[in-house]
Amino acid sequence: MEKTHEQAVDPRRVPQFKLGSGATIPAVGLGTFGSDHVSHEEVAAAVEKAIRLGYRHIDCASVYGNEKQIGQALKKLFDEGVVSRDQLWITSKVWNDRHQEVVRSCRQTLDDLQLDYLDLYLVHWPFPNFHAPGCDITARHPDAKPYLHENYMRTWRQMEELVQKGWVKHIGTSNMTIPKLTQVLRDAEIKPAANEMELHPHFQQPELFRFVVENGILPIGYSPLGSPNRPERDRTPEDTVDIEDPVILEIARNHGVHPAQVCIKWAVQRGQVPIPFSVKEKNFMSNLRAATEEPLTDAEMEAISRIDKNCRLIKGHVFLWKEGQTWEALWDTNGEITPP
Repeated sequence: MEKTHEQAVDPRRVPQFKLGSGATIPAVGLGTFGSDHVSHEEVAAAVEKAIRLGYRHIDCASVYGNEKQIGQALKKLFDEGVVSRDQLWITSKVWNDRHQEVVRSCRQTLDDLQLDYLDLYLVHWPFPNFHAPGCDITARHPDAKPYLHENYMRTWRQMEELVQKGWVKHIGTSNMTIPKLTQVLRDAEIKPAANEMELHPHFQQPELFRFVVENGILPIGYSPLGSPNRPERDRTPEDTVDIEDPVILEIARNHGVHPAQVCIKWAVQRGQVPIPFSVKEKNFMSNLRAATEEPLTDAEMEAISRIDKNCRLIKGHVFLWKEGQTWEALWDTNGEITPP
């Protein structure tokens, strides 16, 4: 094994969450969204290093554009005997423009990742037939379309087919809301195993969090540190910074850790799977260790529960389908609830 600067974490020490199927998923994953500033090769190198050092959960997506490079890294690890396929949890997602060809999209992902199956496959966003790289906060794309439940269920039937084929162990949703999920739960033959959504101390989504847990759906939280490296196009003046919050800073001082680790500890203890992204070895290993070291006290967890600012950072504005809308329309929070 190559020399590393960080000490490895025994994967057996990382907490696990149990899905309705009885399968277990590592409580901390490594995100692979490289944003605008990191190359595909850097992301793949981080995945390889992270697995060597104890990560067993990798969160991918076809739209990130780096699954081929990650697949090469995985093959190298398998060939060297560093890890076996059944020791990893690999997630990927079908992008918006492939909602009508889910099977083909999944096949491409499997080929790119050089895998026989995925542990979890998600519908990345519930808005179809749209891809507009680089759109800023004011953008409207002429091909953008609203969520329509009947169309989403056509996509979901293809997701269910993947389970029947054995290509995917579990299927799930992402960036959904209670009205949308209520309809999916009513009509699905295979219920979503997980819902991936934005979750961090300044955006705790308590109602949606409670809804998915009560319905046996595992909450997976992206941007668990408040997405400090998100693209400029996603930033607005009202955004807040979790790791600069006085409560987070005080708890970090008390534990002698970086504020980011407090956010990870909070997420795991709350019952959600955080998937932070970093290509820096020191950072991604600190994130993993956060789940294995001294937990937060009940008082600290309660203090963090009180700093929720309802500050959504990934607003999805590029998916808006008509002039005059605000991004709240995407999240069923301004009266434009999708009909049943």
